[in-house]
Amino acid sequence: MATLSKKPEQDAISPFDGQTLDLKEGLNAAWTLIEEGVRDRRSIFHLPTVASISVDGSPTIRTVVLRGVDVSERSLRFHTDRRSAKFLELTRNPRIALHFYDASIKTQIRLEAVGELHVEDSLASAAWKASQPFSRLCYAAKFGPGEEVAMPPAAPTPKDAEIDDGFGNFCLVIATVHRLEWLYLEASGHRRAAFDWAKDGTLSARWLAP
Repeated sequence: MATLSKKPEQDAISPFDGQTLDLKEGLNAAWTLIEEGVRDRRSIFHLPTVASISVDGSPTIRTVVLRGVDVSERSLRFHTDRRSAKFLELTRNPRIALHFYDASIKTQIRLEAVGELHVEDSLASAAWKASQPFSRLCYAAKFGPGEEVAMPPAAPTPKDAEIDDGFGNFCLVIATVHRLEWLYLEASGHRRAAFDWAKDGTLSARWLAP
């Protein structure tokens, strides 16, 4: 097991070239791809799968839009509706897992994290204001996500609701990562590594069998 610096530094990030066997290089490549998921809506990493534990103890998964990442803080951001099952699940059990996979670059990233919910506070307000108007309208929908309806309802439009009507239903989730697994597929030999952060921020890294 190798011990790396406490937090990955932003200016140290560089893409993985698939040739060297270096733990730090793998970690930097993983964070680079996650950051790209925020910057580029066409990136597969823009839409990670998030898993949580339902109220009855069953695993549940869904796709979210990656809204932000802070490498130095090991945090990712996404939004959810307070009326959704996801919100209730994270209220009861904040532990989540995130999954990214891009077949074109033969790379999988799995994260274990703890979600922090922000509702009608300064962070939620800033995230709300930074959102596109059409995204805000989703939270003004009459029915909450997963609610049973007689037929699929029409999406709200600016004519149907004021642009900020949905703020009370809006939630910012900040997920702090404590484990990252990186897998790179290569015919000459797959590479898989695990990175774990202790409570004090100390990072331990090790290779795993693919």
